[in-house]
Amino acid sequence: MRTEAGGARAPRGRRARIWLAAGTVLVAGTGAVVALRAGSDTSTAADGPHVVHTSVDSLDLTGSSGERTLTARSTKAFRMLAVSWQDPSVRLDGTVRVRTRSSATGKWSDWQALGAGDAQPDPAERDRAGVRGGTAPLWAGPSDGVQVKADGKALPKGLTVDLVDPGKGGSTTPAMDPAAYAMPGDGEETPTDQPTGPETTSAPEQTPSDSPAETTPAPADSTTETPAESTPPPTPTAEPSQSTDAGTTAPASPSASTSTAPPTSAAPTAPGYLPSLSAAYPSCASASAVPHTVPSPLPAQPPATKVPAPPFVTRAGWGADECARDTGYPDYGHTVKAVFVHHTDTTNTYSCADSPSIVRSLYALHLHQGWRDLGYNFLVDKCGTVFEGRFGGAAMPVIGAQTYGFNTDSMGIAAIGTYTDLSGGDSTASTIVGATPSQAMVTAISRIAAWKLGMSGVSPTGTSTLTEGAKDSSGFTFGKTYTMNAVSGHRNGFATDCPGNQLYAKLGTVRSYAAGPPAGVGVTSVGSASGTARSGTGYVTGTTATVRWSTSTPTSLLSGAEVLVDGTSVAKVAGTATSASITLAPGRHSVQVRATHVSGKTATSAAVTVTADTTRPTYPTAPSAQLGKGTVNTAAVPVTVTWKAADDNGLRSQAATSPTTKTLTATSTSWSATAKSATATKFGLTATDLAGNTATASVTRTATLLQESSAKATGTWTKRSSSSYLGGYSASSGTTNASLTWTFKGRSVAWIASRASTSGAVKIYVDGTYQATVDLKSATTAYRQAMWTKTWSSAAQHTLKIVVVGTSGRPTVTTDGIAVLN
Repeated sequence: MRTEAGGARAPRGRRARIWLAAGTVLVAGTGAVVALRAGSDTSTAADGPHVVHTSVDSLDLTGSSGERTLTARSTKAFRMLAVSWQDPSVRLDGTVRVRTRSSATGKWSDWQALGAGDAQPDPAERDRAGVRGGTAPLWAGPSDGVQVKADGKALPKGLTVDLVDPGKGGSTTPAMDPAAYAMPGDGEETPTDQPTGPETTSAPEQTPSDSPAETTPAPADSTTETPAESTPPPTPTAEPSQSTDAGTTAPASPSASTSTAPPTSAAPTAPGYLPSLSAAYPSCASASAVPHTVPSPLPAQPPATKVPAPPFVTRAGWGADECARDTGYPDYGHTVKAVFVHHTDTTNTYSCADSPSIVRSLYALHLHQGWRDLGYNFLVDKCGTVFEGRFGGAAMPVIGAQTYGFNTDSMGIAAIGTYTDLSGGDSTASTIVGATPSQAMVTAISRIAAWKLGMSGVSPTGTSTLTEGAKDSSGFTFGKTYTMNAVSGHRNGFATDCPGNQLYAKLGTVRSYAAGPPAGVGVTSVGSASGTARSGTGYVTGTTATVRWSTSTPTSLLSGAEVLVDGTSVAKVAGTATSASITLAPGRHSVQVRATHVSGKTATSAAVTVTADTTRPTYPTAPSAQLGKGTVNTAAVPVTVTWKAADDNGLRSQAATSPTTKTLTATSTSWSATAKSATATKFGLTATDLAGNTATASVTRTATLLQESSAKATGTWTKRSSSSYLGGYSASSGTTNASLTWTFKGRSVAWIASRASTSGAVKIYVDGTYQATVDLKSATTAYRQAMWTKTWSSAAQHTLKIVVVGTSGRPTVTTDGIAVLN
C-alpha cells in the first residue's frame, strides 16, 4: 500500500521569473486591469487561508494479466476513488468494477463500472516521470471499505485503486460578487482597494513568522514586472521576502529591494510583459521559489469586451492546498480561443454541499497521477456553483490538462456528474446512469464561456482554429490546424464520449446563452398596486405602474434591462430584475422592455399598449332597492338592490360596502341584501376600474312589518300562536273567498306566509286589480316566507288583498302579514 498526502509534486524546470503585485492582475492580451479584494483567513499562516489537507491511499490490484482484483476489505475513510496504472499512454482495454462500503450504514453498494478518464494533459505534462494513467473517478460518499475487479485482454501494469479522503472544509458560496473591468483608455485608474475585476475573492498573502507583514499593498499602477528576455529580475537578498502564490519569491516591499528593477511607478505597457498574478492565492511557505515561463511577446489581440465574470468559488474557497501542486507552473497560452465542455463522469447523486470535497478529491487524484495541478480550468456543479480549477489566475489563459493536444489557447469546464444517455446497467455491474444537466449548470457554463471568450473577442456561436499539439492523438494530425466551434465538447477534440450525449446536446443552448443577444424578451404584465388589468390586447393602469417581463435567456447572463415608454427609456434595472416601476402621463402609451446581454448586445420586446386612466367609474343607473323573496324576521328583511356601473376602459371589480360587505363581479347589476325592520338602512356600493380608480353610490331605505292583525278581514280566520310566526301569531283560514286587506304607503311590498305540504293557495289583488295566484304548498314546512313582491318607482298609498282559493283537499292558508319598504 502506498500513502500520499495531497498528491505528488512534479519536476520543475527553468522558467522566466515573474514578479507579483498584491491585488492586481493585468489580463493577458486584453489590457484589462483587474483589482482583487482580500478574503478572510480561516486557518493558520503556515497553511494559508482555507487550506484543507487531503490524502490518497493506493492499494495494489493483484492477479494475472487478464484479471486483477482487490478482495473486499476495510480501509481508511475515503469518499472518492479511481483506478490508475503506470503508463499514461496506455488505454485500459477492459472493464473495472468497484463496490464500496458505506461508513454510515455498513452496507455494500452494488457493483459499478468505472468510465474512461476524461481530462488529459498534453505530452509535455503527460510524459514526465511518475505520471500515471487513470479511470474516471467515482464519488462514493463516506466509505470505509472497497472491492475491485478488473478484466481485460491485457491490463496495464501497476494497477492500483486510489482512495481519496478530501478532508473537511471548503465553501460553495463565492466570497464576493465579481466587479466590472477597468479598461485602459477609460480615463480612470483602478485603485487596489476596490474590486474591479473578475475574481471573486482573494486571500491575503502570508508572511513567514520571522518577517514583518506588509500592511499596504502595492497600488495597481506601481506593479514591477520583468520582461522575460531583457531585464533581469530583482534579487531580494537583503530584505525579508514572501513566498507567492506561483511559488515565485518577491520582495516584501518593491521599494526596499536592492536590485536594479524597472521603476515601480511605471505600469507595464509593452506586449512582452506578462500580467502579474495577484495575492488572491494563499502562499506556500514550504515551496521553493521556482520561476515559470510565458510566451513573449504576447500577440496582438482583438479588443476585449466588458463581459463580467460570473461569481465563483476560488481555490482558497474550496480549500486547495497550494503546497501540494507543482509550484513551478502554470503555463500560459496567448488567449482563450475555444472552450471545451467536459463531465467528470463521477456520479449524479451527490449533494451540492459536497461539491468542494469533490473538487478537492479531483485535485488530489490528478496530483496523485503526477499531473502538475487539477486538470480543468473551471468546474460547475448541478446547483450552478462555479469553482476555480487549475492555478494561475481565473482571468488568465492558463494551459490546462483537459483536451489532449488542444490545451493551449483553450479552456476546460467540467460539469460535475455523468451526462451520458439516461440508461445503463448490465448483469454484472451497474454503469453510472447519465442525467440531464440542470438549467443552473447550463447557465453557469454559459456565463464562464461568455466571460472567457469575451476577453478574446471570440463569439461563442463562432469558430476558432487550434493546432494539434500531440503526435499520438487519435483522429488528429500533429501540427495541423483544425477549425472548431468556439464552444465545443471534449469529443470534438479527442476520441471520447465526453461530455456525454445529454450535456453535448445542450451546447447549442450554451452558445446561444453565452453569445446573446437576449432571447424571448417579452412583457408579461403591466399593472398597478391593485393588480394587473387587461383590456383587449393591452393593459389599463394608473399613472404609476409596474412592468413585468421574462426572457428565455437566464437573467444571470443579462447585464441590465430598461423599460421604454413611447420609445424613451424611463427605468433601468439590473439584469437579474424582472420588473420595474414607471410613471405614466394620462392617456395611451406604447411600452417595451429592452434587455442587455453581458456581451452588450440588446433585444427589445414587442410593444404593448398601456392606457394610464385617471377617470373614475360612473353609475348610469343609480342604485335602487326593493323587497325580495325569502325568510323574513325583524332583524333581516330580504331586499334586492339593483344598479349599473360603467367605465370607459372597463371595470375591474365591484363590491357592496354596507350594511354588510360583499365582493361582487365587475358585471354585477344586483345584490341580495337584508334590512333591519323599522331602521333606515344604507345600501352602499363601490366600483373599481381597471386602473384602480373607484366610485361609490348608495341608496337608503326603511323596511316596516305589518302583521295580520292590522288587516281588514272577511270570512272566517283563526288566530294561531307560535314562536315561529312573526310577533308570535298568525292568521289561518280554509274558507273559500275569506280575505285580508292591508292599507299602506310605500314603494315596495311583500306578502309573508307559512308553507307546508297541506297549504292551499290565495289570489292577490293590489289596489283592486288582480295580480297573481300564489300556491303555498311545499314539501318542507317553512315559516315567515316572503312569497310575492311588487315595487313602484316612488312611495304611494296602496292596498294589498289576499283571497283564499279553497283548494280541494288543502284549502288552508296561514299568513304573517306584509313587509313595506320606504
